[in-house]
Amino acid sequence: MPIAEQTAVVTHPTPLGDLTLAASDEAVYYCGFASPEEVRRRLGAGADGSDGADGAGETGGALLKEARGQLDAYLDGRLFAFSLPVDLGLASDFVRRTVTALAELTGYGQTRTYGELAARIDRAGAARAVGTALGANPLCVIEPCHRILPASGRIGGYAGGSTAKEFLLRLEASHRL
Repeated sequence: MPIAEQTAVVTHPTPLGDLTLAASDEAVYYCGFASPEEVRRRLGAGADGSDGADGAGETGGALLKEARGQLDAYLDGRLFAFSLPVDLGLASDFVRRTVTALAELTGYGQTRTYGELAARIDRAGAARAVGTALGANPLCVIEPCHRILPASGRIGGYAGGSTAKEFLLRLEASHRL
């Protein structure tokens, strides 16, 4: 699915640090730690800037407002699953396949290993490739790549850094369903 011609890009402050969000009227394309400028570059000419206000009157405004509300509720421990329309158009085929398998493999408060996710997508032995793919996840937090850990049990990598990943894992562990 092509990325919408008009996509708004905003910054949203969270306990993890600032998250950049990008959405059209139809879908959220990006939720992550890259700068708004980098996200606009990745989206191309159709990306509009914003001052970070709730964006209610702009392209993607209603969806951005909903995304912000769901992120805040999730990070406060009041929401356990996102119900936002998303589009993985910024992801390569392998990243898309890897990220899509997350929901099938792990739920809120659960963790799995890179190797388990690799096996799930029929790429047993490709744990490093899966880790690299998760590092390119354009929908961090919403598509929960933080739930995937190295087989060693260590924290592993995360686009927002190990402190952000630890925060998310602790949050989910304290509210297990």
